[in-house]
This record gives sequence, C-alpha cells and structure tokens, in this order.
Amino acid sequence: MIKILFVCHGNICRSPMAEFVFKDMVKKLGKSDEFYIASAATSFEEIGNPVHYGTAEILDKLGISYSGKRAVHLEKSDYDKYDYLICMDNANVRNTLRIVGGDNGKKVYKLLEFVNSDADVADPWYTGNFDVTYNDVKRGCEGLLEKIISDR
Repeated sequence: MIKILFVCHGNICRSPMAEFVFKDMVKKLGKSDEFYIASAATSFEEIGNPVHYGTAEILDKLGISYSGKRAVHLEKSDYDKYDYLICMDNANVRNTLRIVGGDNGKKVYKLLEFVNSDADVADPWYTGNFDVTYNDVKRGCEGLLEKIISDR
C-alpha cells in the first residue's frame, strides 16, 4: 500500500483539496485499495475545523466527497507512517521538516515538483481564487500519480 500525506498550513484549503482530488483519481483507476491518502496541517490554527467553503465548493462541483474531514496536525510519527509527505509550498516544506525532524528517507516533496516546477500551489486563503488552486492541485496530483505508476 502506498501512503500519501498532503500537507499545508491549516489543512482546510489546499491539502484537503489535494487529498480528495487524489482519492478521486485513484478511485477512477480502480486502485483505491492500493493507496492510503490523508492530509494534515503544519499549524494548530484550524485544527478541528471543516474544509474551507471555497474548497468545498470546488469539490462539490466535481462531485467529490470530503465528508467528515476536519483539520488535523502533522505529527513527527507521520514521517514513518507515510511514503510521501507532499507539501503545498516552501514554508510547508520547512515546517514539515522541523516537525518530523528531517528527511533522511527523501519522502518530503512540493506537489508541483511532480510537474517539473518549483512553484508553490496558489494559496486561496490569500488570493480567494480557488479555481487557480484547483488547477495547481489537479496538475500536481496527475504528475504524482504518473510518477507512482511509472515507478512500480
């Protein structure tokens, strides 16, 4: 089983969007039983809160369920639990490395690395544009899935 944890600052906008978009992608391929996919925050600000209404609107339009998702915090032990810790931006990478204590196993990535980009996933908390964020997330998730499938 391939275990993926998507990570952003609050776990209400970008990382849950990536979590549920990726789950939908693997479901459509009939490979849901081959993956464990989740998301977490590097901060404590939003812990326990539901998915942001902007992310919910995008997922609702796509017919992708996010039922029951509440923001959770990234834990040091998550490094050993997951094969990939996929961060949305450089600050998330820095904070993830601080929380998990480094990256000896080379598991920490930025999502858009999987489409050969050093760009950050647009943060809709600041931009208000969840469509741009979705386009980044979709592109990055497609690249990640392609890499995983080609590496098998």
